[in-house]
Amino acid sequence: MLSKSQISFIKSLHQKKYRKENGIFIIEGIKSIEEFIQSNFQVHSIYYLPQYHALLPALPANIKLFEVNNAELDKISTLQTPQGILALVNIPKPPVFNTEILKNTFSLVLDGIQDPGNMGTIIRTADWFGFKQIICSNNCVEVYNPKTVQATMGSLSRVNIYYEDLPSVLKNTKMPIFGAVLDGKSMYKTDWGKEGLVILGNEGQGITPEVMKLITNPVTIPRTGGAESLNVAISAAILCADICRNFQK
Repeated sequence: MLSKSQISFIKSLHQKKYRKENGIFIIEGIKSIEEFIQSNFQVHSIYYLPQYHALLPALPANIKLFEVNNAELDKISTLQTPQGILALVNIPKPPVFNTEILKNTFSLVLDGIQDPGNMGTIIRTADWFGFKQIICSNNCVEVYNPKTVQATMGSLSRVNIYYEDLPSVLKNTKMPIFGAVLDGKSMYKTDWGKEGLVILGNEGQGITPEVMKLITNPVTIPRTGGAESLNVAISAAILCADICRNFQK
């Protein structure tokens, strides 16, 4: 049985302030927990319903285990329908950014993404297509938001996320800077080359003017139907797929 203080502590991690203060975030679901156990992240503790104990992989000795009941799990979970198992993971030190990591590869650049689900889906998409890093503007949603973590389905454990001043980053690179816009060159006619930055803008406002003026290659996903716009996470997937297709020619 969990103590009131344990429950209170875990519930506090639902909020960004306390995640930052304690350096801990929450993940839920056996698949995601397995991914983080096998990664460089340090899993702090696991809280599980009895039937989930047998599903756990071999664990390092330093991970604390707590069996809980449904009522306790309901209190500490961030989900309306808990998945039977929850873990606390230590937030690692932010990776040190330098422009060398951008060379000879493609990276996604996110300018003001606010929706946690979109952020998580973009991270999962990047992982699927082999993009190793995502550079976020400082006003993007926090990557350890529970909804973001949930949407990554474990991919957060494999993709490096940087929060940087985007204009400074873009001004200090000689790489092609592709920007997803409504009036650019068709992605089907775009020569992606072998490296570059791919910028995706805010869900409602798009790419900020300061970043827009630094784009060297405006790119558009051609529209053949009547929809006014595409979801930013869907746009990321389409562009990543086309870049990978270009590599396989």
